[in-house]
Amino acid sequence: MKRSLTVMAFALAATTTTAAYAEKTYHIAWSHYTGWEPWGWIQETGLAKRHMKACNADVQIRLINDYIESVNLYTAGEFDGVAVTNMDALTIPAVGGRDTTAVIVGDFSNGNDAIVSKKAGSVKELKGENVKLVELSVSHYLLARALAKNGMSERDLKVTNTSDADIGSLFTSQDDASVVTWN
Repeated sequence: MKRSLTVMAFALAATTTTAAYAEKTYHIAWSHYTGWEPWGWIQETGLAKRHMKACNADVQIRLINDYIESVNLYTAGEFDGVAVTNMDALTIPAVGGRDTTAVIVGDFSNGNDAIVSKKAGSVKELKGENVKLVELSVSHYLLARALAKNGMSERDLKVTNTSDADIGSLFTSQDDASVVTWN
């Protein structure tokens, strides 16, 4: 595991030439997702600092508690990098005018996202329901594909944009909750 984390830290610096990152501070945003938890560990243990010292660079890794907010902050130029899904890296920053290069595939969603409902037993039973999700994310794409495969569209239900930090508590506190999430 330490070797792969070292590779991630070095990959941050590999996005530019040695001359370009000399004496520069890089700011990387991440949010809670199982595959991205090593970013917090890299910062806490000083691994980034130790490895970037050889490059005269400093890497500051900051937890942003909301996934879409971390991507939006990156898109706005507040961060030099962000832990993001491949699909979101290709869409959200591009729409915001930010040229983005994917450096690391740290994890992939292989069945992690799901539609979870206390009331509906099938996609078709979601008709007319309020479904909470992180709008324009991989979860939103999953819902759109599931609806299309069942001859439905988002017009058949109500989609409510919800922070990924809130989705778990919304699901557990509402008797008829339906959510699309990786949590």
